[in-house]
Amino acid sequence: MTLRWTIVLGLAISLWTVAPLHAGSGDISTVIEGFMAKQFPNALGHVWVVNETQWQADNELVVDLHTIVMGQAGSSPTENRFLLLIVSGKLAAAQNIPLDGADCHAEQT
Repeated sequence: MTLRWTIVLGLAISLWTVAPLHAGSGDISTVIEGFMAKQFPNALGHVWVVNETQWQADNELVVDLHTIVMGQAGSSPTENRFLLLIVSGKLAAAQNIPLDGADCHAEQT
């Protein structure tokens, strides 16, 4: 009986210490959902896909985001592409870029 309580107590302590490691306000999906809500407040629905991510520094992340937004009833969905700069788990900047990528290319060094 003592062994059973020791195991249960050990599991409870291990789960208690791991619990804070779950996604918080700095989670990428939470930042993206917040951006979508501010960018398209009247949208009936939306879908987003992360095309690519790139770390700029220890706390800076650039996210290449493709979005499809369903507007008012009867209108066709619109597609957009954005680059988001997330710094320390918060949205620092957003830039709308062309869908075809004609003017965008990787930086040459």
